[in-house]
Amino acid sequence: MIDNSSAQNSSEENLALSPPLEPRKRSRKEFYSIWGSSIALTIVGFTIAWLFVEPAPGNHLKIAAGPSDGNYYATAKKYAAVFQGAGINLEIVETAGTIENYRLLQEDNDINLAIVQGGAVPETLEKTSLEAIASLNFEPLWIFRQAESEITEIRQLKGKRISIGLSDSGTEALMLRLLEINGLIAPVEESQASTDSTPEEAIELFRESSATAIAKLRAGERDAVCMVRSASNPVIRQLFETPELSAMPFPLNKTYRLLFPALSDIQLQEGILDLKNHQPAQNLKLIAPAANLVCTPELHDAFVPLLLKAATLTSNEGNLIVPSREFPSLGYIEFEPHAGAVDYFQSGESFLYRYLPFWLASFLNRMKIMAVPLLTLAIPLFKMAPPAYRWRIRSRIYRWYRLLREIDQENLRDQTTVNQQRYLEKLDRIACELSEVDVPLSYMEEFYNLHLHIDLIRRRVLGVTDLSQNSGTNS
Repeated sequence: MIDNSSAQNSSEENLALSPPLEPRKRSRKEFYSIWGSSIALTIVGFTIAWLFVEPAPGNHLKIAAGPSDGNYYATAKKYAAVFQGAGINLEIVETAGTIENYRLLQEDNDINLAIVQGGAVPETLEKTSLEAIASLNFEPLWIFRQAESEITEIRQLKGKRISIGLSDSGTEALMLRLLEINGLIAPVEESQASTDSTPEEAIELFRESSATAIAKLRAGERDAVCMVRSASNPVIRQLFETPELSAMPFPLNKTYRLLFPALSDIQLQEGILDLKNHQPAQNLKLIAPAANLVCTPELHDAFVPLLLKAATLTSNEGNLIVPSREFPSLGYIEFEPHAGAVDYFQSGESFLYRYLPFWLASFLNRMKIMAVPLLTLAIPLFKMAPPAYRWRIRSRIYRWYRLLREIDQENLRDQTTVNQQRYLEKLDRIACELSEVDVPLSYMEEFYNLHLHIDLIRRRVLGVTDLSQNSGTNS
C-alpha cells in the first residue's frame, strides 16, 4: 500500500522534472489555432482592401490655362501659390485658349486639368471623358469699337473687320457661334463643303492677340475687337479709360441666354468700374460664359479638395458682377461633376484637409477604405475569439463528463464484479489521459472539479461512501 505522503512527494517531484517550456508550446498552439485564424482572415481582408487604395498623389501637376496676359493664366498662378504651400508644383501650361485646352486634355497624358470657357465645348468631344470640378467666375464677352461707331448690336457687324481672338481660343469659338446664329457667317459644315462664295465674305475675321487687336482698333484697321475677360481685368479698365473706344451693349442678352444655356445675362452697373470718371456711363447689358475648372478621370482625387480650396480663396470674394460667395459653385457647369467636388460643396472642406498637412490628410483619406475590413472582419473576429477560446479550453474538460455519466449510469444498471472492474479500468484511463491535458491557470477550477468527480464516480462504483475508505482502496 502506497502512503499518501509518498504519492504527494512523487507528484511534486514529477512536476519539478517536467520541461518548463511544454506549457508554453501548448499555449502557443492554442494561440495559433484560435487567434491565428482570426488574424489570418483579417490580414487577407486588409490585403484585398489595399488593392483598392489609390496610389499616393505625385508632387507635380500640370494645368492648361491660356495666354499669359489672360485671366485663366492669372488664376492658375494663384492656384500654383496654394499648391506650393502644400508642397506640390503646379506647372502652368500657356495655351491659345479654351479649344487648345480641350485638345490637350484629350491628347496629352501629362495634362489632366484645365480652365475652360463655358459654351465652347468642341462638338467632337465626348462629354463623358471629362469631369467638372467647379465654375469659377462670370467672364463677359466684350466687343469694343470706335466711340463714334454706330454698331449697337451683333447684326450691325456685317461687312466689318472684326478681331475674334486667337485661333483655338474660347473667344473665337463663342464669336463664331454668335455670328452664325445672326446669319453673318455660314455654318461650319456648309463653308467647308462648298468652295463658292459664302456670307463670310461680307465680314472679315481676324485671329490675333488682344494686344495686337487693340492697337489696330486704335489705328482704325479694325472695326471691332472681341474678347472674353473679367470685368476687373486691367485691359478692360484701360479700354474704358480710352475716350476714343467704347463697349458695345447686348440689348438681347436675355435672348442669347435662352438660346445658349452656357451663357448668362448680366448687367454692368453704371459707374462700377470707375466711379470718379463715371465708367461705364450707363448700365451695360452683357452676356457672359462662366469659366470652368475641368479635369480628366485620371486626375488624382486628393487634388480636388486642394483645387477647391484655391478656387474658394480666389473666387469667393466676388467681383464687379456677382456678389461674394457666388463662386466657386457647381452651377453653370457643362460636364458631370467630380464626386470629390460634390462632397466638398455638400459638406465643406473635410476635417483632415482643414487641420492636417496635405500629404498626411491625403494618406488618411486614402486609407478610409481600410476601415471596411476593420469593421467587417477584425472587430467581429476578435470579439468571437475569446468565447471560442473559452469553449476550446473547457471542451478539453467537459468532453470527459459524458464518459463519466455513461459509467455512472451503467454502474447503476449493472453492479456485477466483472463490470465493476471494467468501470474502474475506464476511470483509470480517463485519469491517465486527463493528466496529459494542459489548461491555463484561469481554468484550473473546472480541471480539479473533474478530478473530484472522477473520484466520486470511482467511489460509487466501489460502493464506498467514506472518502478515507476510498483512499485506502486506491492505495
